Amino acid sequence: MDKIRIWLIARYQNIISSIAFIPGCISIVFLFIAALVFSFDLSNVGQEVKTDIPWLTIKDPSTARSILGAIAGGIISLTVFSFSMVMIVLSQAASQMSNRVLDKLIGNRFQQTVLGIYIGTIIYTFFLFSTIRETGDSFQIPSLSIFLLTVITVFDIFLFIYFLHYITQSVKYNVIIDRIKSSTFDGMSAFCKEKEEKKEVPEFAAKSIVRAHRSGVFEGFDDKEMKGFLSKSKCSMMAIYPMGTYVLRGQAIMKCSRNLDVEQEQQALLGVIISKQESVVLNYEYGYRQLSEIALKALSPGINDPGTAILSLRALVDLLGFRAFNSPPSALYCEDLPYKIYRNELSFDTLFTQAIYPIWDYGKEDRMLRLEFKNVLLQLSEVVSSKPLTALLKEVERKN
Repeated sequence: MDKIRIWLIARYQNIISSIAFIPGCISIVFLFIAALVFSFDLSNVGQEVKTDIPWLTIKDPSTARSILGAIAGGIISLTVFSFSMVMIVLSQAASQMSNRVLDKLIGNRFQQTVLGIYIGTIIYTFFLFSTIRETGDSFQIPSLSIFLLTVITVFDIFLFIYFLHYITQSVKYNVIIDRIKSSTFDGMSAFCKEKEEKKEVPEFAAKSIVRAHRSGVFEGFDDKEMKGFLSKSKCSMMAIYPMGTYVLRGQAIMKCSRNLDVEQEQQALLGVIISKQESVVLNYEYGYRQLSEIALKALSPGINDPGTAILSLRALVDLLGFRAFNSPPSALYCEDLPYKIYRNELSFDTLFTQAIYPIWDYGKEDRMLRLEFKNVLLQLSEVVSSKPLTALLKEVERKN
């Protein structure tokens, strides 16, 4: 049952994070609205409204079909043009910045909402096409529904104009970098709640190990699952790798204070998050690597854009300033029980070295970047004491 529940949770997460989830929901809403308005159109109240306001009534079925055909064709063309432009923008962003930024662009909720409104309008139109039919000596024509569709179409046109403005703004380098920075900051704020950086030494000798059931990126633990396992098995555990580490199937990922049988090892793995794709929400260190990669790509000879590298450097130093005073927990505790999981988190020095040093190694010959390094590192050194930071600052000052 536990495996089935975990599988269902994973499928649920995949569905709600899919690019088709929001458009699908909006399309269903439009279909429901179409059926509701059509029912009102045929009701006595609807007939009275059309009698009182004659210009709302369409008497010729060919006119109604012409209106619906023009709207359907126009909205389909609008949808194709809008999202062809999005794909071009995605291609440019991937080639000039990094493939990692595509998640920020593809997963944009506003773009998905616009796509859902366009598809919902098309579904609404096709639904009305099917309702125009002959009834005796007259035709059943949903005039009020067609009028509402016309209003929605006008709204779609204005939405398209705003969408053009939005998409041109959203692919600016500073906007993308700021989104990654904000996501990383949110991930750190939720996870890094300790005011002092410390690393607890396990108080047990490892008697057994838990091996990865598949290859992937280790992104921490499901706290609820792991606490339940520790309480049930009456043991403590230690993570071998920090979050963000790629582990191979069959490799040891945890050590345990007691001997575990095969079934218990399988239960322990239910609380271990091993993903095929990394997520800033679960692993804030991935956000640091994204920003670092953008800077390195910008400094490559083919791009040669030190301005973008400077924006990424500023974002990284800003995040490191927050990280200096907020550390990840050293262990996951069980309430009222002595059992816990010892984490293996990256220290500030390690994070600084991994994120900042590659940018310096790649761009230290650029005068603009050297000046920016000196400026931001001097400020960061005033708030945190770090050996890698001090060493790099001395090297920067020698270069300048």
